[in-house]
Amino acid sequence: MAKKKQRANSEEAYIRGGSALKRIKLHWQCYVMLIPPLIVLILFSYWPMYGILIAFKRYSARAGITGSPWIEPWYYWFRNFFSTRDFPRLLKNTLGISIYSLIAGFPFPILLALALNECRNLRYKKIVQMVTYSPYFISVVVLVSIMFLLFSNKTGLINNIIESAGGKRYSFMSEPAAFKHMYVWSGIWQGTGFSSVLYIAALAGVDPSLHEAAEIDGASRLQQILHVDIPGIMPTIIITLILNCGSLMSVGHEKILLMQSTLNMSTSDVFNTYVYRMGLQQVQYELATAVNLFNSVCNIIIITTVNFIARRVGETSLW
Repeated sequence: MAKKKQRANSEEAYIRGGSALKRIKLHWQCYVMLIPPLIVLILFSYWPMYGILIAFKRYSARAGITGSPWIEPWYYWFRNFFSTRDFPRLLKNTLGISIYSLIAGFPFPILLALALNECRNLRYKKIVQMVTYSPYFISVVVLVSIMFLLFSNKTGLINNIIESAGGKRYSFMSEPAAFKHMYVWSGIWQGTGFSSVLYIAALAGVDPSLHEAAEIDGASRLQQILHVDIPGIMPTIIITLILNCGSLMSVGHEKILLMQSTLNMSTSDVFNTYVYRMGLQQVQYELATAVNLFNSVCNIIIITTVNFIARRVGETSLW
């Protein structure tokens, strides 16, 4: 035991007094484990960024990215995109869906985590967790298929219930005004359970002595939640909010494409679906790359701004 303690003390002194190379040599196994994810990160996250050069060139597949000529002026494709009639509609739809999803969906995982944390029946708690987690593992294709089966205008269960109650059938899946609600609330149903895992883990780290002190002071369960649990997980809430704000301009195109039709195009078309349509269907790689680059730059500006505000207002931020 004494030898182990002496060895640990010597290693600690070695780390403190040594250089970075010595520290790497001492813990080389940890650094070796970092190599595979680092390679994956470089290959799939950093190397593809080379393709953003297409946004500043007149791209030719035969000449390749390096062989394609530069375009004058350099913002030619950006100017073309901003001057189209599609840009205001795409911006409105993207921000509308993103902000709606953030405002409506952000509180639900927190509320679910707080409710499960207060549950004392372990069997009931596990059942609720299993039921709420399960939708997250459903494929997007299956989810949209379920939505069509439930909300179909002719044979949908929901419309059958509405008609039997004396109401009129409503085209939930094709009506432009209903698209955002269908998209957002189906996403909330699918992701609330899984997103609550992070907050449940954060609640497990709240000091139990704070609850004991609150009980001694006569605080009710609601008061303990408001003044002990929520402040305890507030750093996690802020970090999650910053990360969510960083993807406001990146509404996933897979689910939208599955739900999209010519009838609801006016409210369902977003930047990512436009990139898919321009790049893969109409083979306008330069325009699609320019739009995607604009999207990414906007996300960087948003996350930097929100992080700056969070750092100035409180002590929690990403950097």
